[in-house]
Amino acid sequence: MRQFTAVVNPTAGGSTGAATLLRVARLLREAGATLETEYSHSLAHAQELARRAGENGRVVLAVGGDGMAGGIGGALSGTGAVLGLVPAGRGNDFARALDLPHDPEALAGILLRAEPRPVDTIELESAVHQRTVVLGGVYAGVDALANRHANHARLLRGSASYYAGGLRAVAGWRAADYRITVDGEEHPHRGYTVVAANSPYYGSGRLIAPGAKVDDGLLDIVMIREAPRRLFFALMNELKTGAHIRRPEVRVLRGRELRIEASRPVPYGADGEVEATLPVTARVRPGDLAVLC
Repeated sequence: MRQFTAVVNPTAGGSTGAATLLRVARLLREAGATLETEYSHSLAHAQELARRAGENGRVVLAVGGDGMAGGIGGALSGTGAVLGLVPAGRGNDFARALDLPHDPEALAGILLRAEPRPVDTIELESAVHQRTVVLGGVYAGVDALANRHANHARLLRGSASYYAGGLRAVAGWRAADYRITVDGEEHPHRGYTVVAANSPYYGSGRLIAPGAKVDDGLLDIVMIREAPRRLFFALMNELKTGAHIRRPEVRVLRGRELRIEASRPVPYGADGEVEATLPVTARVRPGDLAVLC
């Protein structure tokens, strides 16, 4: 029977992380599993707790949203430790990519009985991040600004906070000149954003990269060109279904390594947490993390 250590972000999803874990924990213990719970006071602390549990052969449960999943998953990448997710945040996009259920009984069944599945991770390299590993994706441009607004929203939760953050970001955004290098080949780009996706989803269920797979050893690189502002608002709505990729303003490439640079300071983010400024290099680490799903 598996031994679990749950690392909890107490503030995830409006302080629902602990409540979500309680329902799953009862089912795990009733099945005979052991479970320890650790409450983190920062992402760095959560990563430290996760590494220690993984070194002791325990399955690490990341309890929170995409920032928690990405931070802990990144810390365990390449270590051989096994990760389980208990989605309890606003977006839960990586859990969505793995098709994890919301129902506590179904989720507990996966955590108890599923075989670990190797998934890819993304290593970031920049002046700020000497070595940061994330799970879902990296986005540089208006969506990074939108995510920053969403993270600081006090009254809105979930999809509403991301949508409001997006509207606020687009209203004041001006197109940037990027230099994109994919596996050594340069692609000039002027537009709103560049996204390197391991997961199809970001921004609380928006299907930014419909063709992305978490285990294909590739990044799906989505570039949205400069367009009239009214068209970009329409494109934001199309992110719900992935229909935006059929527009001529959207270009999709695939590759193993991506360098993103810009002619002016442009923010980038990853997994809802990393906040920095270009340039950044993202490279895929194929099959580097074992996840229960």
